[in-house]
Amino acid sequence: MTATSDSTVAAAEGRAKVGPRNSRAGLVYGLSAYTVWGFIPLYFRAMANVPPLIILCHRVFWSVLFLGIIISIRREWAAIWPLLRNRRKVVLLSAGAVLIAVNWLIFIYAVASKQVLQASLGYFINPLFSIALGMFFLHERLRRWQWVAVFVAVAAVANLAVRSAGVSWIPVSLAVSFGFYGLVRKKVDINSLHGLLVETVILLPIALMLLVWLPAPKSSPAMLGLLSLSGIITAVPLLLFGAALRSLKLATMGFLQYIGPTLQFLVAILLFHEPLDPAKLVSFALCWLGIAVYVGDSIFTREPQAGADPPD
Repeated sequence: MTATSDSTVAAAEGRAKVGPRNSRAGLVYGLSAYTVWGFIPLYFRAMANVPPLIILCHRVFWSVLFLGIIISIRREWAAIWPLLRNRRKVVLLSAGAVLIAVNWLIFIYAVASKQVLQASLGYFINPLFSIALGMFFLHERLRRWQWVAVFVAVAAVANLAVRSAGVSWIPVSLAVSFGFYGLVRKKVDINSLHGLLVETVILLPIALMLLVWLPAPKSSPAMLGLLSLSGIITAVPLLLFGAALRSLKLATMGFLQYIGPTLQFLVAILLFHEPLDPAKLVSFALCWLGIAVYVGDSIFTREPQAGADPPD
């Protein structure tokens, strides 16, 4: 989901009263969640020889298994069954399932094709794109400086499309799929963990059929072990995120959401040695400027900044 899911997600997660001790623990949880999401390209790069679609199918399968175990341990099935009897919610979660599958697939492809910089740019653009979605679909009114932030994000994408080699479809696709995913999930009163389980269960039959139908790549036991960890890689930061959301103010979560794409940016530059040409640098600078305007507007108007939901 995205930064559009503010009060709805907070209510769904059952926010606890924020105290100094809870805030410190929540900060640790939040930093841990976004740090995992920031370094997740390292995990997918380790499986670069496996086709992205195969990785996606494994991620769906192992996520269903691991999330099912977690919810069984927490005895939370009673909160999920009523959802499945509500046609509207099932339709919305099905749409969310398609969008998150597209988002995951593009991100995995970006890592495998050594385009992590493009992916991180997409997640920098996403919160600003979500503001625009809220305006057009939820009739939310933008303040003057929020308009400025949105136009700066548009300028960042336009600069990359015009000056960079090739069309910048990866960051745009990630921002658009993730933005609409958040918009869809905002309409469903369900916490992140339960929602992801339902979405992956919806995707599971297709994932299993593809695993049977697609030619299986040659995989060592170590590679199969890595693939089986995809459920844990997906669910653990989500659990940490949920714990942080119950303990921190939305404004704090709003600041933390930029840790993930910032770390992805650093991983791409320092560890993967991806080239940072002037066009990309200008686009990143414009994104950081837009984010600064957005955050500054939230601070000076004393309006809580929306907390971001998990990106990956």
